[in-house]
Parts: sequence; C-alpha cells; structure tokens
Amino acid sequence: MGRRRAKIAAISCSHAPMQPPSTRQWVLDTLSGISGLTHFGHLGDVFEAAAASVHANEYSHDLEDEFACAASFLSDIRSIVGPDCIRWINTGNHDDNLIVSDPRRVPKSLRGLADWNRHPEYGEEFRKWAWLPYEKTRKAIMRVGQVHFWHGFDAGQASDELEGLQMISLAGWIPHSLAVRGHTHRPVPPTQAKRTAKIPLPYWYANVGTSGPLTPEWAKRKDTSQWGTAILVIDAIWDKPSRLHGKCWDAQLIVKG
Repeated sequence: MGRRRAKIAAISCSHAPMQPPSTRQWVLDTLSGISGLTHFGHLGDVFEAAAASVHANEYSHDLEDEFACAASFLSDIRSIVGPDCIRWINTGNHDDNLIVSDPRRVPKSLRGLADWNRHPEYGEEFRKWAWLPYEKTRKAIMRVGQVHFWHGFDAGQASDELEGLQMISLAGWIPHSLAVRGHTHRPVPPTQAKRTAKIPLPYWYANVGTSGPLTPEWAKRKDTSQWGTAILVIDAIWDKPSRLHGKCWDAQLIVKG
C-alpha cells in the first residue's frame, strides 16, 4: 500500500480587523489557484486583540469588529479549501491575550466574554476550526508527517532556526523535519539549519510572514523592512515518518509582490 500524500497551505498573522483588503484578496486568490489541498493552517494572531492590550487603545474598532472580520476571512478560506480539507489554527500571542490569566489584560470576570468560540454570532465559524494552544509544548504543534507548525514565541534575527530546533526537539527529533512558524512577520523560505557555517543539520525551518498590515501605526518607529506577506505550500508524505526515511516533503514559499 502506498503512503498517503498531503498538500498543505499555511499563512499567519492576519490581525483582524487590521488586514488590508488587498492582502486579504491576494490570500484568497492565491489559495483558489492551489488545487488538491488536504490541509490548511492559520499559524496564529487571527485577531489584533487591541481591546486586551496593556497599552492605551487608540483604535476606533472594538472586539466585536475583530471577531466579525476574522470570522468572515476564515469562512472565505473554508469555502475555497473545501469541506474535506483538514483545518487548524495555532493560537498566537495576540489571540491568547484575550483569554490568558493576566490581571493587566481582560479582567477575570469578563474573560469568558472575550472567548471567540463562545460568541453568539461568530463563534459558530471559529468552532469549525481546530485551535491549538499558545505554549511551548508538544501539544501546541500541528504535525503532518515530517512537517511541524506552531505560531512562534521569539523574534530575534536567528529565532526561526533556534526556535525551530526547539520545537523539533519537543516533537521527538524526527530527521528531515521542517519547522514552520509565523510571529515575526518576516517570510523565510525553507532553509536548512546548520551546526556551524559548514556543517548542515538534517532539519529545516521556514516562516510564512504575515497576512496582515505591513506598516501598522504601532510599528512606525520599528524596522519593518523585512516584513512580507506569504503563503507556504507543502507537498509531504502524510503518514508518521520512520527515522529511516529520507526527506519526505517539498515546499514553496509564495511571496506577495
């Protein structure tokens, strides 16, 4: 019997309702041109979560607007990838800010109202997606064969490689693994990790960038020159890999021009 094959698309960091309409349309148009998807992942920061910020909220929108925009985007994606496509969301730090136990953010008595899955109008859409927690544990990782997905925690220039190796470690050091995340908004094509400049390791990492704003107001004093919008498309062996297998995936990062 032949091994099952998976075709996966992944995006991250749409930050509803801050997502530019042109970016939203590019994501949907690009997904429409990809046939045969078996898996689709949103790697987190579905919401901006400005209403739960520790900083003063200078935006005119409220949490209801964030839920409405995010639900509409996810619904459009579902209609494109089809009902048989496995769909998941790796909860991001912005999403987690709405429900985390933190007295500086949403008060404990209101935290249940900020849970998007319980919303009386938009919760139905959110419940159609599998949500993985925002934490550095094995259960936060979505794994398809040799490919591992999570949101991301660190943001330094070398964090894609370093954190990728950490998450591959949590998943059991499967040789030839590809570690995929978002979080930093910096797209990175599949790149082989190295022990030293001349000694490669049998592990790869990638970053899908952002599908949200490239120049948000809060970042105007930060360096966003490396930010970009992208979708990672992966062909992989779906079945649980053996340590005797070689590299069982191929991936292409599609970057919005």
